[in-house]
Amino acid sequence: MGKFKRIDTDIKGVFIIEPTVFGDNRGYFMETYSKEDFAEIGITNEFVQDNQSKSKKGVLRGLHFQKENTQGKLVRCIKGEVFDVAVDLRPGSETYGKWTGVIISEENKRMFMIPRGFAHGFLVLSDEAEFCYKCDDVYNHGAEGGLKWNDEDVGIVWPEVPGMTPNQYLTSEKDSKWPSLKELKETHLFENLK
Repeated sequence: MGKFKRIDTDIKGVFIIEPTVFGDNRGYFMETYSKEDFAEIGITNEFVQDNQSKSKKGVLRGLHFQKENTQGKLVRCIKGEVFDVAVDLRPGSETYGKWTGVIISEENKRMFMIPRGFAHGFLVLSDEAEFCYKCDDVYNHGAEGGLKWNDEDVGIVWPEVPGMTPNQYLTSEKDSKWPSLKELKETHLFENLK
């Protein structure tokens, strides 16, 4: 058995990864990435950039994508707990407009692989969270795009954050103004998302 277990989701190309964790009374050790071992479970992306963010409870970041320099992302939560979401925006995909999500945390140590052509976001469920992601292309500020996090046509079922209602989630001004899936489709934006 390899060091990483791949769990497929209901959307082709999006999957959960569980690392092998070695622990004892001193703590634990685990590999978080190995080019060779990842290739064994079907991840052959060449990652070129690592990012990290810190957010407090109720922060909702996303749903983000890039219109150019589209990015595949391998994400994990190293402190706290988040609900991580991917929405399929690939032209011609049989799951176009569908979403899948998973709770990733410092406790479960799961990772989430999101291929190119998806909108991505997460909601912080714990008091705070530190979130890391590897990207297979560089960030391109001029190519930023986004999808409305509460678009009824997409219908993401966000988990409850203790002590908060969805209208109290903390989003950036930019994230609060992203268009709906229907509005994005009308712009033909996705024709280049691959």
